[in-house]
Parts: sequence; structure tokens; C-alpha cells
Amino acid sequence: TTDDAAAVREALPDALAISLQSGWPTPQSDVIWRDRTLGSALMFGVTPDFQIVQDYRFTRGRPLQELDVRERRHVVVIGPDIAEKLFEGVDPIGQEVRIKGRPFEVVGVTGRKGRVLGQSFDGFVLMPITSFEAIWGRRNTTTISVKLASADEVAPAMDRAEEAMRLSRQLRPWEANNFSLDTADALVSFWKQLTKVLFAVIPAVVGIGIVVGGIVIMNIMLMSVSERTHEIGIRKALGATSGDVRKQFLAESVMLAITGGLLGVLGGWSLAWLIATLSPLPARVSTWSVALALALGAGVGVLFGVYPAARAARLDPIAAMKPD
Repeated sequence: TTDDAAAVREALPDALAISLQSGWPTPQSDVIWRDRTLGSALMFGVTPDFQIVQDYRFTRGRPLQELDVRERRHVVVIGPDIAEKLFEGVDPIGQEVRIKGRPFEVVGVTGRKGRVLGQSFDGFVLMPITSFEAIWGRRNTTTISVKLASADEVAPAMDRAEEAMRLSRQLRPWEANNFSLDTADALVSFWKQLTKVLFAVIPAVVGIGIVVGGIVIMNIMLMSVSERTHEIGIRKALGATSGDVRKQFLAESVMLAITGGLLGVLGGWSLAWLIATLSPLPARVSTWSVALALALGAGVGVLFGVYPAARAARLDPIAAMKPD
């Protein structure tokens, strides 16, 4: 795998970073500091460029270096979850932790990546790949990661990388690859398919919600008209016109729908805040979406409030004032 990485590096001299990571299965281990133990931390053996490929930012200390790999140094970079849980109130830089009974010096702490669906991306330990393999041996797979300057370079670069890998492994032209190539295109394609499905389903769900909500509003207003016949009769007896009664009930229907829209906006804002807080995914409620929700609510109130309002306006004041 080192030869593979060297071949890819030679084929892609313009790449921003090319890293080597010990692959599956990824081991987990206890990390011990003094009398504190943190269990099931993910262990990764990497070359320094891995930190560039993964866009790690360092809040303390330094990243792993080539010298650490060459000299098999017992040094580690830890994620923020490890730093907070194991070194609460203590600067972790320079502290010695024990992993698999061996001492390692903490030289760096990365910035926070966040969570996706409750899964944290910050509970890991990075160590030089040479030190990693001295403990766990070589993994069943090894990952070579490449970071390029622009997306336009990905396709031709992957073609050159594939050719370099085949030459490194001395594969015949008719022989299939004994390695796999994955690019961000697969993730982008998946995301496009997902959004396509969402954009097809969500309007239907919204439409059903509008119809159901409108029917509920109409039923509420019809019940209100039935229960307030005496009020309507008294108003008409005192000079209120059918138009006045119609406007009153139509306004109540609109206010009921707008109140529902405001509650929906509050729920959407709360959900967006939770997603932005608990995961690295960007989520926010835009101004236009709030305006659209309120306008839609007002429209539903008008549309489904017309019939109850018209029914209230048609009530005969004498009949409405008769005792039940």
C-alpha cells in the first residue's frame, strides 16, 4: 500500500494532499489518563496529509508530522470529545495517555466537526500510521485519500490514479481492478436523488396538509356559527349588515389560519436550530419561507372560511334570536 500511495503521488503531482489511512476494520480502544478511562475511542493510523484531506482545524497544539511517521513516535492527536471528557479542566497538550498499555503524548486537539443523526465525529484518536501498525498490524484495507484544488480536476485525476494503481500492482489489461475508486460524485449523485425524491414528495405532503387543515378550520368555523346564532341575530337586529357578519367570520378564519402558520414557523425554526446545533449540516429558516408560510396560512383561512362566513351572513335575525 505504501507503493500504491507513492505511485498515486507520482501520477498526481498537483494534488493538494495525498494521505494514507489504515483501513477496515477500524479498532476501538480505551484511552487512559491517570485514574480516568475513556472507552471505545476510534483509533486511526494516518499519514500527516490525512489531516489536510479531512480539513481538520486545530484548537490546541500541532498536527501530526512526517517526522512522527518516520521515527514511529508515540504521539497522538485527539478529537474534542476525547479532550473534554478525559481532560476536563486540564490542558491536554503534553499529557501522557496510555493506549493498549503503551504511552502516547498528546500533541494536538482538533476543532469540532459535530454530529450527524446523533453520531459524533469528534471521538477519535489519530496516530502515525507506523505506530498504529506496530500495535494493531496492517488492516484488511488501506485507504488512499486525494484532495484536489477544484472539482473539475477530479475525473481526470481519478483516471490517472487508477492507471498508476494498476501499474503499481502489475495488473494485466484484461484483469479487473483489485481495488476500488470512490469519489465525491457518488455522494453528490446520492444527494441529488434524495433531493429529487424530497421535492416530489414534500409538495404532495404540503398539499394534503393544507386541505386537511383547511377542512378543520372550516369545521371549527361552522361550529362557531352554530353556537353563536343568537349573537349573529342580535348584531343584525342592532344594524349589522350581512357583509359585516361575513367580514367578521372571515377575519376570524384568517386569524385562526395565521396562528397555525406562526406555530408552524416556530416548530420549523426549532427543528432547524436543533439540526444546526447537533450536526455539521447547515440549517436555517429564511425570511422568504416565513413570509410564504404566513401568506399560505392567510390564503387557507380565506379559502376555507368563505362558506362558514357566507352561512353566518345568510342567517335571518328573527330566526337566529328564537330560543332553542
